[in-house]
Amino acid sequence: MLFEFDSDQRLWQKTVREVTAKECPPTLIRGIVDDGGDPGPLWKVYVDLGWTELAEADVAVELAIVLEELGRATDPTPYLATMTQFAPLAVGCANPAQSGAAVFDGVSAHRDGRGWLLNGTAHRVMDGDRADLLAVVTGAGVFVVPAERVTATRSLIFDPVLHLAEVTFSGVRVSESDRSAADPERARQLALTGMALTMVGACQRILDSVLVHVKGRNQFGAPIGSFQAVKHKAADMHVAVERARTLAYYAALTIAADDPRRRVAAAMAKAAAGECQSLVFRNGLQLFGAMGFTWENDLQFALKRAKAGELLLGGAAEHRALIAEEYRATHL
Repeated sequence: MLFEFDSDQRLWQKTVREVTAKECPPTLIRGIVDDGGDPGPLWKVYVDLGWTELAEADVAVELAIVLEELGRATDPTPYLATMTQFAPLAVGCANPAQSGAAVFDGVSAHRDGRGWLLNGTAHRVMDGDRADLLAVVTGAGVFVVPAERVTATRSLIFDPVLHLAEVTFSGVRVSESDRSAADPERARQLALTGMALTMVGACQRILDSVLVHVKGRNQFGAPIGSFQAVKHKAADMHVAVERARTLAYYAALTIAADDPRRRVAAAMAKAAAGECQSLVFRNGLQLFGAMGFTWENDLQFALKRAKAGELLLGGAAEHRALIAEEYRATHL
């Protein structure tokens, strides 16, 4: 595997970064949080640019580039849930113009004549309250359900831009034509990788903000960034971000290549991203001092997105345990 972007991928990264800087600036995020702004126009930008068509495995690295940049920008749209959770489960059922969400557990399917009835309640469904379609994983397979056939209630969480919802299925009837041929295990690998990339982007945004701050803030007649203790903390943040980024793109490469190592790679990516956010969150907040605790400081949005990512789809400790089990199974 080649661990460097080729010229096309570097151009793609530059293009995505320019688009997010223009279309998803901090003022937009602040407007959504403080004034109830609508992220719908931004979603339409992504659709019009073709970003919602990156659903095939062979473009996993290109999708990864988008996800990292959107993580850096604290994207307020359902892009992450749609492209890394819903789309891999809704094989052949997804429309690039429609948003989607994935229900991984909490719902059962029972035979009813020629069809099935779905019942149960799923918690912490990302974008479950604003998706057009839901891909539901059950013991009988994966079914794609229009959102108007379920009851969804948004949950209040500390990330004010991220949408999580409680979704209830009460006798929702589905047929064989609603069934997807997706492999839930492979879909989960992309979900983990996508979440890791989003966290990497958020952590990079924290580091970038910290570097600007410590270069411009003076104490004792010198920038605080010149102090050895500050340099060490910033260096530790940089190393953690680079490690997490490398493992996240490695996971994306294994998905693109249909490499059998993709299961462990996805777990490694999520574990590294979780460890990264812990250090970057702590050091970033400390280096900003009291300013980092204020509502007026936009640092909070990146901090909250990084921390929320750790709490979704399993934390670093859970994925380290999975990696250890895989190692024991193959080497002992």
